[in-house]
Amino acid sequence: MGVPALFRWLSLKYPKIISAVLEEDSVIVGDSEVPAQYSDPNPNGELDNLYLDMNGIVHPCSHPENRPAPATEAEMMVEVFKYTNRVLNMARPRKLLMIAVDGVAPRAKMNQQRSRRFRTAKEAQFENEQKERQIRDMEARGEAINEAAKAKKWDSNSITPGTPFMDILAESLKYWVAHKLATDPGWASLQVIISDATVPGEGEHKIMNFIRSQRTDPQYNPNTTHCIYGLDADLIFLGLATHEPHFRILREDVFAKDEIKRQLTTGASLRMDEDTRNRLIQQSEKTPFLWLHVNVLREYLEIELDIPRLPFPSDIERAIDDWIFMCFFVGNDFLPHLPSLNVRNEGVDTMVANWKKVIPTLKTYITCDGIVDLEGAEKLLAKLASQEDDIFKQMHEDQLKYEAREKRKQQNRAERRIQRKIARETLSKGKDNAPLMPSQNMTLTNLNTGEIAGGLKYTNSEIVQNINTISQANTANKSVAEILKQNMAKQAAEGSGTPTEEVSEPIDVSEVNTKKRPFASAFADDLEDEDDSFGNKSINLWQPGYHDRYYQKKFNTTDPEEVKRIERDMVRCYMQGVQWVLLYYYQGCPSWNWYFPYHYAPFAADFVNLTEFKIEFDLGTPFRPFEQLMSVLPADSSHNLPEVFRPLMSDPNSEIIDFYPEDFKIDMNGARAEWQGLSILPFIDEKRLLAAVRAKYPLLTDYENDRNTNKGEILLTGRNNKNFSKFVGLYKKEDEGKDSETKQFNFHCHNTGLAGKVFVTEKYDPVGYREFKLDIRTEEYLDVPNNAYVMVNYRMPPKTSSNKSMLLNGFISHLRVLNYNDKQKILHPPRRVNFKGGRPTNRSYKDHVGKAYNTMYTLRAGGYKYFIDQFENQGQGQAPAYYEDNSFNQNNSYSGGQYNNYNRGQYNNYNNYNNNTYGNNNNHYNNNGRDRGGYTNRGNRGGYSNNHYPNNNRRY
Repeated sequence: MGVPALFRWLSLKYPKIISAVLEEDSVIVGDSEVPAQYSDPNPNGELDNLYLDMNGIVHPCSHPENRPAPATEAEMMVEVFKYTNRVLNMARPRKLLMIAVDGVAPRAKMNQQRSRRFRTAKEAQFENEQKERQIRDMEARGEAINEAAKAKKWDSNSITPGTPFMDILAESLKYWVAHKLATDPGWASLQVIISDATVPGEGEHKIMNFIRSQRTDPQYNPNTTHCIYGLDADLIFLGLATHEPHFRILREDVFAKDEIKRQLTTGASLRMDEDTRNRLIQQSEKTPFLWLHVNVLREYLEIELDIPRLPFPSDIERAIDDWIFMCFFVGNDFLPHLPSLNVRNEGVDTMVANWKKVIPTLKTYITCDGIVDLEGAEKLLAKLASQEDDIFKQMHEDQLKYEAREKRKQQNRAERRIQRKIARETLSKGKDNAPLMPSQNMTLTNLNTGEIAGGLKYTNSEIVQNINTISQANTANKSVAEILKQNMAKQAAEGSGTPTEEVSEPIDVSEVNTKKRPFASAFADDLEDEDDSFGNKSINLWQPGYHDRYYQKKFNTTDPEEVKRIERDMVRCYMQGVQWVLLYYYQGCPSWNWYFPYHYAPFAADFVNLTEFKIEFDLGTPFRPFEQLMSVLPADSSHNLPEVFRPLMSDPNSEIIDFYPEDFKIDMNGARAEWQGLSILPFIDEKRLLAAVRAKYPLLTDYENDRNTNKGEILLTGRNNKNFSKFVGLYKKEDEGKDSETKQFNFHCHNTGLAGKVFVTEKYDPVGYREFKLDIRTEEYLDVPNNAYVMVNYRMPPKTSSNKSMLLNGFISHLRVLNYNDKQKILHPPRRVNFKGGRPTNRSYKDHVGKAYNTMYTLRAGGYKYFIDQFENQGQGQAPAYYEDNSFNQNNSYSGGQYNNYNRGQYNNYNNYNNNTYGNNNNHYNNNGRDRGGYTNRGNRGGYSNNHYPNNNRRY
């Protein structure tokens, strides 16, 4: 899920990081339509590896918002095939495809999953009840009803490891990949790794583990181009955390979604005819996609995080790590954000500004390869603490303005609804749609003065508010002004307690319910605004004394000692959480069992004496699938579990019945949207849960035991892959007696760009067929002969040391996108980012994908070849290749000549280039002589220092 609004904020602050995906249209040949071929050149630029965060595909395919949902799970699988095929045709990876489905998550993530699934179940229950009422009403009126829409809403909580649905998904993906390898020529040499829900870990983090494992292989190509598809905003952090220079993110266009009605209402689905259904399906299939270019974001951050005259060697890689660390305080999937920070109130910019002031006073950066320097973190948060009072006051002012805007919008919407209702009631049903009584609801008004006949002036809004009175007057042939005056007199009389004649009252549009989502109604009795049980109306963060009120109200205690104990323990656990998240992003899961045991976050002012904390983690082991299901699912979704577990969730005498409350409160905690509220659910006691669940294991069937087993990845390749014959050779008959683990093959990246170990799987027979088992008629998907592909178990290269935050030796930069004007916009930004508007550019980034040059070395500024190169560019009326427009100025001191589209790497052993630049230490660039628009003055006159890599140079 990531950080709400982060993607929109980044794409508006750094507009050149996004661009539209170019999709090739089908070609009409004769009477047939020929789709774009996977094997054709990619108009978006060639790509080596594509990683699919598969849950971002399964969710919109199984329960879409803007079109009818598939009727059966088999139809859902076909929709997944179509959607995935579209994504593959956009990206067209040439070496590797990794399909990663969320498996059992760390305990730290289960708290969020539990909250979302409980809310989903309650919302689904409300929607089903609402649908039943609407069906009864429509049947009573004799309206036609779409029979397919009568069914209850499909339980999206089924998209959780261990459910029958996820088992169907795993088998369907294996079939579809085998089908593509056997039938699509563009897939013939592709390698496909499937990490389904039986492999522990979140999908995106399994992908990160894979990338880190490949970087440890000595034959890994540092210029590999990567792309990850997914909808979570935290993919941006993960892309940066890989420190891979050629990385992109592919996702649906969030800006285009704003222009489409996204939510298909219950009434609309019940009344839908076949034409409307087909139109909505076609519309959803045309949803545009966009690229987020992580390499361009790195360019922006190089400018944003540049601090002159640091007391220690500058390193942009570690500065980016600090930026990611600061973003965690604004929001992540594992910890609540600090009360004073969120994306919409410029929380990231606030942290960056404080970081720029604090970092020159430190001895090094705050983070190093995923390890937090607690002393540096304390100084950074102390700076934020000094601003908290002002931030809360500004947030309160912004909230008042927001509420005023929303009230005006609600009134305008209510007025429009009333106008439409009156129009519907007074129009005939004939073809002409003429009013039944033309004068009934019409008032005689002077167009110049706006004066109603009778001497009163009313605006359109006031006319709408009093439309009933005006209509009554017209019908009775009375003076409108006279009736309105009587009405106002009545209101005045009521105010003084004097009775008067009853007349029609104006409509109060402020009381019209304008909540958009059924969620608001489903939780109407549980929202904190109803009884303020969480103190949000009395804490008043913008007023003095808010600190103590916050802890007293949220934790329901007035004991000063208890408040102090809670505050200190919350700070300790929060810093543990920040360290856990960093390690999770940079090294892999540090503990499967740790979690943050609070619903709320402390204030920045509470983070004092952090060096007293000793932060350590016990790795532990992941839950099994049924154990996670019992941890995160509500009782309403118990049908996803074997029957033996269901009484534990519903029987009043169950030893863990308290883990599954039917009703729970929602604390809005200052959030504006209902879905951002906190579900106040009891935390799971791991020991009690596991004891109850594991006692039922002897009652499981073989199929259920198989669903409850954690497994590993599988690898499938086509016949043209260089390792195909070696993989097939593992299945020789003479080796049948050997253990599967002994029949293995280790390989490196040199041949195919993939390293690891493979061994045989019992799920594959080289002489058999892979059957299409879905219960749906289709002419496209037939049984696939197993000799057209090979499937083996796959294991990543083992981790030999901690991952280093560095660009690997031999990388070559992409063609730079930003220019001088872009730099100025970052250095002198507007006061606040406008969250409205914004569109991805249609400009092609094809030339900016992957390495742009033949060498990692750069021309020596002031040298002969550098001069010739500049002369040639200017003679052709062009700025150097690394500038986008004509803002290039010869009088400026640019670190020019770094990027030229031919090999200038023959330096003939000049003594001015120091090539000892890479080492497995944190300061791997040894940037003691920082670039200041030219070259370092460490004695290498006109030469190259260790920090003169294309990604580190300051080009402005």
